[in-house]
Amino acid sequence: MTTTKEKLLTADDLLRLHGRGVKGELVRGVLYETMATGGEPGEIAMRLGARMLAVVQPNRLGRVFGTDSGVRLERDPDTVREPDVAFISAARLPPGQRVRGYYDAVPDLVVEIMSPTDTQGGIYDKARMWLSHGAALVLAIYPDSRTIDVHPAGGPVTTLTEGDTLDGGVVLPGFAMPVREVFE
Repeated sequence: MTTTKEKLLTADDLLRLHGRGVKGELVRGVLYETMATGGEPGEIAMRLGARMLAVVQPNRLGRVFGTDSGVRLERDPDTVREPDVAFISAARLPPGQRVRGYYDAVPDLVVEIMSPTDTQGGIYDKARMWLSHGAALVLAIYPDSRTIDVHPAGGPVTTLTEGDTLDGGVVLPGFAMPVREVFE
């Protein structure tokens, strides 16, 4: 009896597929196609990214990027994930170093925004995954409840509501934003 082994994809394969209009992530070499998340998650990502960039860029703290950028978390087989918004400190990725392809540095701060096709458990699992690969802080954003779960590495999860202020703590000093503004 013969069996066929599924061919695992590499990060380079994923880049080529993206060039042909296939959008997705790799998990240990297996492609998981993704779709556009809709207006609300995109607007939230832009608001957060713009606020983060306003702190990061003038202070040369590192880089802020959004989905479609991709972060390679594992090799052979490759895992490439796409955070909705992320910050990589200058300590992890020196300023001026050009990134061709996917980031190999794990972000210090990752934002995952629940879209209509996500589940709360799935978002929680993504947060745990980022932390297990070395992220220092993950923000899980839930537009329907207008809450943000803050997942610090090695610490308890805290839920912020519209009356609270989100801040970057020691991971992204100087970043602060009222939670209600995240959802406006």
